[in-house]
Amino acid sequence: MYLVDTCALLWFLDDNPSLSLKARDVIGKSNALYVSIVSLWEIAIKKTIGKLELEETVTEIADICEDYGITILPVKIQYLERVQQLPLIHGDPFDRLIMSTALEEGLLLITHDSNIRKYNMDLFW
Repeated sequence: MYLVDTCALLWFLDDNPSLSLKARDVIGKSNALYVSIVSLWEIAIKKTIGKLELEETVTEIADICEDYGITILPVKIQYLERVQQLPLIHGDPFDRLIMSTALEEGLLLITHDSNIRKYNMDLFW
């Protein structure tokens, strides 16, 4: 079971070669794939402030996730509790909540983020 981080999701949807072949294969074929609502929130914020150029709306991205069988996870209180327990290695609030989601749900996080790799958690790339 896998949780796809925001960048990996965007690279998958854009067919970007930066996404590893292993990650692309898992995202395209896994039947136990999740994305956090936090990723959609991050996309919405970055589009709004001009840090992300993307044609699709957040709703369209959610629909595409559904088409691929990717379940969108809501934010739960236990994820917020876990955020408070994470060392302050990485300050990005979106990534910290995505990490805590993966940890709380026992999911492998699909990410290439070098800051996330500094944490003691199971990652996939």
